[in-house]
This record gives sequence, structure tokens and C-alpha cells, in this order.
Amino acid sequence: MRITIRDVATRAGVSPMTVSRVINDNHRVTPDTRRRVEAAIAELGYVPNRLARGLSRRKTGALGLIVTDVANPFFTLIVHGVEDVAWRAGYRVMLCNTQSDLEREREYLEDMVAFQVDGLGIAPVSDRSRPHLRMLAKNKTPFVLIDRSVAGFDCDLVKGDSIGGARRLVEHLIGLGHRRIAMITESPEVSTSRDRLQGYREALEGGGIGFRPEYVVESSAVDSSGGCEATLRLLDLPEPPAAIFAVNNIVAVGVVEGARERGLEIPGDLALVCFDDIEHVSRLYPFLTVMAQPADTFGTIAAQLLLDRIVGRVGERRRIVMLPADFTVRVSCGAHSASPEPVAVP
Repeated sequence: MRITIRDVATRAGVSPMTVSRVINDNHRVTPDTRRRVEAAIAELGYVPNRLARGLSRRKTGALGLIVTDVANPFFTLIVHGVEDVAWRAGYRVMLCNTQSDLEREREYLEDMVAFQVDGLGIAPVSDRSRPHLRMLAKNKTPFVLIDRSVAGFDCDLVKGDSIGGARRLVEHLIGLGHRRIAMITESPEVSTSRDRLQGYREALEGGGIGFRPEYVVESSAVDSSGGCEATLRLLDLPEPPAAIFAVNNIVAVGVVEGARERGLEIPGDLALVCFDDIEHVSRLYPFLTVMAQPADTFGTIAAQLLLDRIVGRVGERRRIVMLPADFTVRVSCGAHSASPEPVAVP
């Protein structure tokens, strides 16, 4: 059975109120009594109920963090950044992974409100997350959006330059002589997907290349399997693309798998660029040409914005932080396949 505060009180020979005062560091306890209570806590292995303490203080000391895919290295680094700032500020982080499922997102958000977290960081599933965010606002739970905005909802936001980054990646392919450039994307209800498609189209227009709807494929899943399926659809076109821009690094892995299934080599037969890096893979072999976003910084800045909201250091006006990405050229685009060293372009 769970050890209770009454068990500690009995072992120390004091009242439950005295134990509560020791736990909450109340000065109205003598040194001798404090030692007896602390010894009883250690002997019994008692863990204070943080939720109950939070209700009495109107502060739980916990932050919520909800992401769409914790297995994606981009979101993994965001979690690291949030947790680091939260820990140094005396907070604990409760992490939830929605797997891009709206129902999971709704239930996790309801749980966060029920647990009375002091604030919440969220990478929303899509624009359809809007009712969930309204629920947070109605319950006066401070929150910040990470990576993705939600159309028609104004709140604090940390994001990357998806339009500019996509434009630069595609311009790079055009500069290498490619004209048949495809894009594998996700639902247009996801803000980063919309922005990257806009950047793709702007680059084509700037390069005098007509937009071909058949060259834009919405992945059935934003993972390697979806990327592979989309690549096979593109390669089966009467005039298949010579280059592909993948919406993120996980989809790019699927592009590589799809090309191999068709017996094609990257970059010899098919050039490839994408958003976000795969750090450990790039150390083993400098393969993917990427627009690498500072994911860890996304997390640290989001956590700081959230803490500012919690302690009331800011007004009602929303704050938007846009972080630049690093354009890193490696062999997948075919620019310098003979060189083993990546080139970072500022």
C-alpha cells in the first residue's frame, strides 16, 4: 500500500500537520522535530503528493509538453531543450506524444488541465487543434505553440522560417540544373506544410519553372513508410522527377528507401533535399542536404516564454520568435558528391 503522511506522522510521533510543515519547509518546526520527521520519511520511503501540495499552493511545479512524434529527432531535441530550462527553474516536465492523432491530443490536454500543470508547450497536430487550444484558454492555462501555428489563433509561438528555408532548398536544386523537382509534403492543415509548399512554389516561379500539381504528393503518413509510398508514386509518373524536396528528415529516409526499391541511386539518379537534420546519421556519413533547424533552441526559448507567462512578466500581446535554419550541403543533392565534408552555408 502507498505510504501516507499519516504513516510518517505515526513513525515520527508527531501530527500529520507537523509532517506537512516539514515537507513545505515551514519555519514553525523545531530542528529536533524536523530531524525526526525527515528520518521517518527516509525510512518509510515516503513520496509527497505533488498534486495535493500544488492545490494548496495553487502551483504544481509541473509543466506539460505535448509533441506529435517523440521518435522524430527534431521533436526529441525540442523535449531536451524544454526539460533543461524547466529543470533549472525548479519545474518538472510531463511529456505526451500524440502521434498526430487529434483525439489523443484532446485527451492529453484535458489531463494536463485536470492535473493543473502551471503551463503547457504544445506542437499542435494541425489547424483542427483549435478547439483544444480554446479549452486551454478558457481554463486560463498558460501555453506556447512550438514549431506549428494554428490558423486564426493568436498566442505565443516559436517557429522556424519554413517559407524561406523551403525556397532556398529548391533554389539550390534549380541552381544545380534541375527542372523536374517534386515535393513530398503532409496535410495543408499543418502550418509548416503550407509554408514549405509556399516556399517551393516561390522558388519554382523565381526560376521560371511552371508548377506541376502531379509533382506535389501528400504523404499518407509523415514517416519513412509514407515517404517511400509517395516516392514510388512520383517515380511511376510518365515523366518522373529528377529531384525531390522532402518536408522533413523522416520522410527523406522514405525517399531513399523508395529510390532503392526502384534500383535508383541518390544522387546519381535522383537528387534529394529536406528539412531538419539527422545528427547521428550525418556524423557517420555526410549524406542529406538539409535545412537544419535549431530544435534544441526551439525548446529552450519556448520554455522561457512559458515561464514568463506563468510569473506574469509579460502582457496580453502575443510573442512570435522565428528562428533561422542552417543550410547544409551534402552529397544527396549531387552538388559535390565527391567531397566527404559537409558545407554549411550561412
